[in-house]
Amino acid sequence: MSAEAVPAEVPADPQYLPSSVQGAVKILVTGPFGVGKTTLVGSLSEITPLRTEETMTAASSGVDDLAGRGDKTTTTVALDFGRITLNPRLALYLFGTPGQQRFWPLWEDLSRGALGAIAMVDLRRPDESFEVLGRLEEQRIPFAVAVNVFPDTPTYPEEELRSALDVLPEVPILYCDARDRRQSYDLLIDFVDHLHRTSVLELQG
Repeated sequence: MSAEAVPAEVPADPQYLPSSVQGAVKILVTGPFGVGKTTLVGSLSEITPLRTEETMTAASSGVDDLAGRGDKTTTTVALDFGRITLNPRLALYLFGTPGQQRFWPLWEDLSRGALGAIAMVDLRRPDESFEVLGRLEEQRIPFAVAVNVFPDTPTYPEEELRSALDVLPEVPILYCDARDRRQSYDLLIDFVDHLHRTSVLELQG
């Protein structure tokens, strides 16, 4: 797959799929609370993404750790949904999962039929990602680790990071600022290339 296979700009009228589209694939965007999943889906989607965010209330105090997330006032309670037309015959649907453990029964429903997952990681809090990465491995869902780069994100050699996250050598480790549309597309291109090379995804067209 080349960079041209993923549109760099939103189509003029993206609300409806082209009549030539004959197939669709499903990709999860997952990770712990506050890692940037909603932002990544919004950066990638060619349609206005469906979001199920609710304002955080006092009921979440002591449950959702807001340390280092002082400006976060909402949380996903069901899913984020976006769509990308990969080529004239194939569409890709993005399903962003809630990050908190109490929503994991829904996470399991969303994962059914997914060809792969982008597992977002915040290197300022890498330990928060262990449970999500473990669940992906248990369910045998092909995935890539996607490091969301914040202004104060520390840097580590890849082998050190791979060891710290306990991920296998065949799992790609990718980087992007989820707020940046071009970086988000580059990340998705690399992941779809990985799925194609490992014969998980058969590109058409």
